Order: sequence, then structure tokens, then C-alpha cells
Amino acid sequence: MKYRTLGRTGVQVSQLCSGTMSFGGDADEAASGEMFKAVRDLGINFFDTADQYSKGRSEEILGKLMRGAREDLVVATKCFNASGPDVNAKGSSRRHVSRAVEASLKRLQTDRVEILYLHMRDPLTPIDETMRALEDVVRSGKVLYPALSNHSAWETQAALAAQAANGWARIEAIQPMYSLVKRQAEVEILPMAAANGISVFPYSPAGGGLLSGKYADKAAQGRLVTNKMYTARYGEEWMHETAAAFAGFCKQRGLHPMSAAVAWVAAHPAVTAPIIGARSTEQLQASLDAVKIPMTPELYAEMAALSRTPHAATDRLEEQKK
Repeated sequence: MKYRTLGRTGVQVSQLCSGTMSFGGDADEAASGEMFKAVRDLGINFFDTADQYSKGRSEEILGKLMRGAREDLVVATKCFNASGPDVNAKGSSRRHVSRAVEASLKRLQTDRVEILYLHMRDPLTPIDETMRALEDVVRSGKVLYPALSNHSAWETQAALAAQAANGWARIEAIQPMYSLVKRQAEVEILPMAAANGISVFPYSPAGGGLLSGKYADKAAQGRLVTNKMYTARYGEEWMHETAAAFAGFCKQRGLHPMSAAVAWVAAHPAVTAPIIGARSTEQLQASLDAVKIPMTPELYAEMAALSRTPHAATDRLEEQKK
């Protein structure tokens, strides 16, 4: 396992991040424990969770599994989504962020998390208020590094500007969606992160499982079929055509499509570590094997050519053809 630097912090994180969204949901406590052991045995030291995952059970299970190893781990969690029925039990206000952090630390059985992501942008809360909320939890020692998930490039840049103007701890990580069938991040998010020295930890590197090859069988069952959010997210015909072409390409090259999908995302120069997850150790293995693929520039380009390249950030598209 190789290690890379988290933003400008000097902290070293593994080249793959172990996502725990399935803990307490698709994976029961026993299966979660098996996956935790499998990734730790390979040297993964970086774990990603959220207060929303399985209504807090993901954090609770991860907290139990971390016992005895906490000082060797880098832990990231998130807040924003509703944590209860009260109208203020959500969002990115100082009120909610402070309470959400306390609740997460209790579930994780730890005194701090290395990274706290704001899970989504809060349209009701000004960016200065939200960044002050992050500064508060950083100064308290309960969070070491602020981070953003699912924010646009301009929103992230605005957050950085507010932090710089006030001398607050800066954003050190972002978490965008990124895969061969979701490449919008290439236009502005990834260049912005590289320019600012921010780490990028993409989620869904295999397109929610679409790129695994599983859904080539029309009778296949899974969240792309049963979960309305994923059905909508990956429902465009061209995405399924890309997945089919990718599966065929991988078969010709003797590559597991899940391994190749994760390796392709990891090879982008702005990406620090993709987030991988699964329901079982058997399913997880293909993602772990991504580190074994020698991703040459030629192989990367061939894979990229199988999908749609997003348009440039301006309308001067003719310049892309030069």
C-alpha cells in the first residue's frame, strides 16, 4: 500500500480510502468487521463514514472496530443531513454542526475526527457562517481538518476565501462524485483542487456498480435497480453503453472491470485516493485489487475514450480541437 499527503497537512493517507456506507445496512456487524480486517491487513489507514449512513450505525460499528487501533487511523465523517425530526436538526449552521460533531464523536467513541465534511451545500446558511462553524470545531480540537463534499468549484473557492480573510483553518479535502460515467468534476472541481493543494477523495469510482459489468445481465438485481436515486443517477442510455464497452475492453485486457474502474479514477493527477466500499469481503476484493493495475498513460487514455468527455468550462469548444 502506498501513502499520499492529505492536502497541505503532512498527514499520510493510504492510496485507497475504505468507505463504510454499507456498515450497519447492506453489511451487518460481522460482515463489516471482516471488511475492516481485510483493508487493515492491506495497510489501509483511512476510513470514511457519515452521520447519515444507516442512521448512525455506520459510525457506531466503525467506532467499535477502531478500538485499539485509533491512533493508527485517519477518520473522516460528515454532517448536514437531518439527524432528527426538529426543523434545526440539519444543515450547516453553527448550531447544527456543533451538535452533529458531538453526536458523531460519541458514536465513534473517539475524541476527534481528522476530517469533517459538510455533506452537501446548505442554501439557507451563508458561507461565512458555515466556515465559522468549522473553525469552532477545529479550535475545540474535535475536528482537525475542514472539508467539503458535493460542493461545486465556486462554492469551494468561496469557502477558501472566507477562511483566508478571517485567518481560519482552510479546506484540506473535497469529496466529489467521479467515475468514467460521471466526469463533470474534470471541468472545474479537479483543476480547482489541484491549484489549491486540496486533496480529492472521489466516491462511487465504479459508477454505483454500473461499471462492474454486473448490470450487463438485464435480470441483475442491485441498487441501480432497486434504489430510485441510483436508477436516476445512472439511468441515461449512454452510461449503460459505456459500461458495456468498458466491460468488453476489460475482458480483452484480462482486467476485472471493478478493479480497472477504481484504478482509472485513482490515476487522475488531482485525485489523492478513491473511496471504495462493498457489502462483503468477496465483493470488496476487486476494488482492493485496483492497486495492482499498472495504469500507464496509454491505458488511461484508452479507457477515457470509452466514455463522454465533458465540455470545457467556457463555450470556446473549438480550441479543444487544436
